[in-house]
Amino acid sequence: MKNHIIFSLVFTLISCNTTIKKQALKNLEQPIGTLEIVAEMDINPGNVAVSNEGRIFSSIHPIRAKKLQLVEITSKNTYVPFPNKQIQSTAETKSDDKLDAPLGILFDNQNRLWVVDAGLNIGKTRLFAYNIDTKKELFHFDIPKELAPNTSFVQDVAVDEKNGFAYLADFGNPGIIVVDINNNNFRKIIDLPSMQAEDIDMVIDNKVQYFMGNPARIGLNPITLSADRETLYFGAMSGTKWYHLPTQPIRSGKEDSEITKLISVLGKKPISDGVATDDVANHYFTNIQNNSIDILSKTGILSTLKKDKLLDWPDNVRIYKDWLYIAVNQLHKSPAFTGEKDISEAPFRILRLKYR
Repeated sequence: MKNHIIFSLVFTLISCNTTIKKQALKNLEQPIGTLEIVAEMDINPGNVAVSNEGRIFSSIHPIRAKKLQLVEITSKNTYVPFPNKQIQSTAETKSDDKLDAPLGILFDNQNRLWVVDAGLNIGKTRLFAYNIDTKKELFHFDIPKELAPNTSFVQDVAVDEKNGFAYLADFGNPGIIVVDINNNNFRKIIDLPSMQAEDIDMVIDNKVQYFMGNPARIGLNPITLSADRETLYFGAMSGTKWYHLPTQPIRSGKEDSEITKLISVLGKKPISDGVATDDVANHYFTNIQNNSIDILSKTGILSTLKKDKLLDWPDNVRIYKDWLYIAVNQLHKSPAFTGEKDISEAPFRILRLKYR
């Protein structure tokens, strides 16, 4: 009996080790451009973010949000409210104590989950950070109304954990809101030539897109940082240029007039809702007109990395190891764009794309 137990344990260990090795080999064998479904949801993802351990979180887009605003994905078809159910607001329970309309989320290099709440219903833009293990709130910043009035829509964020700064993109009143995390100070840098929408049509499925009854012209939205946190990248959603700006003058408190002179075009971009920048300065755009993820290489060449019908309005993209995680939400099929009924079809998806 004793020998039988030992044999069973050894066999189990060998089997488990073999399974792990097979999975590792499978991951290595998957070519660049492999697209996989991570989650299929009955609710509408806004942005996706992945922790150091591979835990997956998603904001729920306020265009279709009902009773949840922020969730952790627990399997292909399940999710749980984060940090808890009590903080998830409903139409009847909007307040400063609850999540209202979060969109932009990301993990910094300290594994803190940052969340931008656009405050569309409570009228107050807020920035939070959470410890995902304890589910405790680490930071809470109320963005001053003079920087983000009710007509603002602040939805994307880049965080410099090294120097203690966060950069928020406002497309409602185009400008970059700068949060000094350590000193609780705020400022807004405005440069309309680079931050407002270009006068170009957004065309999806051969149809010019309208937003809230007008031809879609959406300003400053995607925003990222270089790996060393010394360069800020940004552009308008309805824009064809990707800009960059050194962050040191911002951190040292230079005047806006000095800072805006340093903005320059890095390269071309598609009409895009989200962007991720890798550690060697390649930029990955969600091309919402082309059902694709495009790459602007560090050498300045813009090309399509992956085109697929599953990329049905890819909203944002985040990097985790050799994969790009993408929230897909069919936003152009919502009443805000159609002007009438919602013509989207569940499930809404989170995908991942092998990019290296």
